[in-house]
Amino acid sequence: MGRAGHFLNWQGAPVDYDAGAMRQDSPPAAKALGLFRASLLLSLLAGVTGCTNFYGRGIQYQLDHQYAARDPEFIRNMGSLVEPGLLPSNQVVTLLNGDQSFPAMLEAVRGAQRSICLETYMYWSGEVGQQFAEALAERAQAGVKVHVVIDWIGSRRIDSSLLDLMRDAGAEVERYNPLVWYAVTRLNHRDHRKLLIVDGKIGFTGGAGIADQWKGNARNPQEWRDSMYRLEGPAVAQMQAAFMDNWVKTNARVLDGDDYFPALKPAGDLRVQVFKSSPREGTEDIKMMYLLCIAAARKNIRLSASYYVPDRLTTQEFLDARKRGVEVEIIVPGAQTDSAIVKHASRGKWGPLLKAGVKIYEYEPTMFHCKSMIIDDVFVSVGSANFGNRSFRLNDEANMNVYAREFAEEQIRIFEEDKQRARQMTYKEWKDRSLWQRFMEVITAPFRSQL
Repeated sequence: MGRAGHFLNWQGAPVDYDAGAMRQDSPPAAKALGLFRASLLLSLLAGVTGCTNFYGRGIQYQLDHQYAARDPEFIRNMGSLVEPGLLPSNQVVTLLNGDQSFPAMLEAVRGAQRSICLETYMYWSGEVGQQFAEALAERAQAGVKVHVVIDWIGSRRIDSSLLDLMRDAGAEVERYNPLVWYAVTRLNHRDHRKLLIVDGKIGFTGGAGIADQWKGNARNPQEWRDSMYRLEGPAVAQMQAAFMDNWVKTNARVLDGDDYFPALKPAGDLRVQVFKSSPREGTEDIKMMYLLCIAAARKNIRLSASYYVPDRLTTQEFLDARKRGVEVEIIVPGAQTDSAIVKHASRGKWGPLLKAGVKIYEYEPTMFHCKSMIIDDVFVSVGSANFGNRSFRLNDEANMNVYAREFAEEQIRIFEEDKQRARQMTYKEWKDRSLWQRFMEVITAPFRSQL
């Protein structure tokens, strides 16, 4: 990778995700260099965007606790304020880590008969990238309509041979928001969605990209912990529509007809909603969704957040929930993280939460890349969105909401299993953190709006 490629790697992640490279006990000089590089890029981003839609704290929503997540009002308001609404008769299958998610996704791709639509932030060369490229190319050669949207920055480590393989077979591959000299602000607007739709009938979403660090079963630092979800039923049309958003923005050609939007039969008994959020549309639906969930909670909130950067508003919402007696638990990455700057910027804001009784756990075995929220054992949101301003206001995101007690119970079991592999941070430990940690929190604080 050239110098430009390393500079654009704002998270400071090395090319190979070995245990030593990801640990936060690396030499201080190396950590300082990585954080300096990230800070320099974030300073550039903050400067070039000026007073555009990308800058600032965003809308400071004011929400009161008026109804519970189990009340009908919650579903009505969620479907109206965060469109489109929830649809009945869906089935969702949880796929844990690469051992389950990649085989299921590749099986669906290889079985495609009419169309394949793939949108992802990260697509890198490697074993996984090769498998997907070959499967997509084979289907394109067989006459299936294949459309791929990959983010320009997120896919910077994909070899041109994989792009040529897909394109030569007839697949349409577009790179979202490439950097051009006359629109520097594009650098700060990324397509972070993870969507795969096959024949308009089967959909996948979650947190995993197309790269080798998601292989395996989170057994060691080389195998990231993450989940994907397989969707069937009427809500697949909503996921397909979410894909069409950036496809049209990138390609301008509308994809419609039965190849993409077939009549969908009932597939289960889950109420599901797939929605998107984009700064180009001036929407903050991801943030609105999270705030509605927190405000509706009466019993418990379980948040899995690979990049957790709370701001004043979300912190206050969690504190208000604690005052109502809501138990709040959050799992975040621990020593094994691909973004030291996010870790330090996040930790500096934990004090009031820990003091109020919010329980924060740091996942230990490997990088924790899950993104989910469970409310009152009945409502679950999963997808690409992280819990911070970058997902709230800067990136294009897509999430899937499921309103069903049985699905929530499954996700709670998974959350509890993750919690068993995590270490709880106490308020005393946070207060006694080292001077070095406090210094890094101060250094990274100005960049929270870009994280």
